[in-house]
Amino acid sequence: MPEYSSLTHALAEALVDVLWFIEGCNDEQMDPDDAVKVLEGVGHLVSKLSSSQRSEFVDLLRTMAEAESDSARRGFLAGFPEGFGLLDDAV
Repeated sequence: MPEYSSLTHALAEALVDVLWFIEGCNDEQMDPDDAVKVLEGVGHLVSKLSSSQRSEFVDLLRTMAEAESDSARRGFLAGFPEGFGLLDDAV
């Protein structure tokens, strides 16, 4: 099991893992309406982060993307900030 530099990093990894799973599910694995509810819920949650929290999260996602060996997951990580509306105030 990897050791994370902070609780924030560990929780970000867990969140990304869940969302990566949901993104990869087909309709038989997860109801599309439920998937949308989860993704929208996360979008709403991150929209409530302060500007400094958004910046910290975006920086962490970039670090995670740089360290990722799976190209598809690296692309997911790289697109996460824009896809979830983190770039409005973060950059």
